[in-house]
Amino acid sequence: MSGRDRRADAGAVIAAGLVLVDKPAGITSHDVVARCRKAFSTRKVGHAGTLDPMATGVLVIGVERATKLLGLLSLTTKSYTATIRLGAGSDTDDADGTLGDRADVTHLDREAVVSATRAFVGDIDQVPARVSAIKVDGRRAHALMREGVDVELPSRRVTVSRFDVLDTRATDGWFDVDVEVDCSSGTYIRSLARDLGAALGVGGHLTVLRRTAVGPFTIDRAVPLDALEEDPRMSLAIDDAIAVAFEHRTIDDEQAESISQGRWLEPIGMSGVHAAVTADGRVIALLQEKGRRAASVMVVRPATLR
Repeated sequence: MSGRDRRADAGAVIAAGLVLVDKPAGITSHDVVARCRKAFSTRKVGHAGTLDPMATGVLVIGVERATKLLGLLSLTTKSYTATIRLGAGSDTDDADGTLGDRADVTHLDREAVVSATRAFVGDIDQVPARVSAIKVDGRRAHALMREGVDVELPSRRVTVSRFDVLDTRATDGWFDVDVEVDCSSGTYIRSLARDLGAALGVGGHLTVLRRTAVGPFTIDRAVPLDALEEDPRMSLAIDDAIAVAFEHRTIDDEQAESISQGRWLEPIGMSGVHAAVTADGRVIALLQEKGRRAASVMVVRPATLR
């Protein structure tokens, strides 16, 4: 590798990091990636934890070498605020779909809704929305539905650790419910809306969805997409991102040299993916212990870049 190429690659480490975007409604997660590629003048941009077009909130974007982090991040917990409209279901379980027959909701009150939500807290079996990205015979469920194919998805176990009712109100013959939800990855908030409406016997669908946290990344760090395009900047440099997302072990210079060249270290009893960090805070690699080895699953700073 020439000196010029080495400097360019080292620059890619300096320029690498995570961007926490506050995604606007009406565009896809892929649209956000495309706009970030233009803003940061690089093709090396990816995202983790897809958001539907109607949803807003935290979308984790990786830039340069940090794109390799995206599949390793533990984004198993998520938080949302949402508005559930009771009074009719929808074929997409949200306001973008075709509504079913209207039901009388004049008998509903906050107490009845709060009582019904209790059945959806804890480990539950949930049928995903038919417009989800789950694959059926190799094709996305939402693509099949758009073609008029009747898609039946099996239920799967998810965890809802919090399903709090913040406010309720009657609105033009509807009964709207503002909620906060903490849940496991794979939980569909629109399915909660559908199932809550079914439990109350009036139907329900989602009208507003905002993700406020995904894993350790929260909305208070997120930047609106328009503002990011005007002033492109990292939310977290790659070293800071790894410090937030992973446990770490401190390594000396000899160990750093070894792991940067693709060799393995002695295990120290750490579970899961964790970072090997020098005393001055530079992340050399992400490691995972297996048997007698702590081997790299991603070398952040290979020897050619150091």
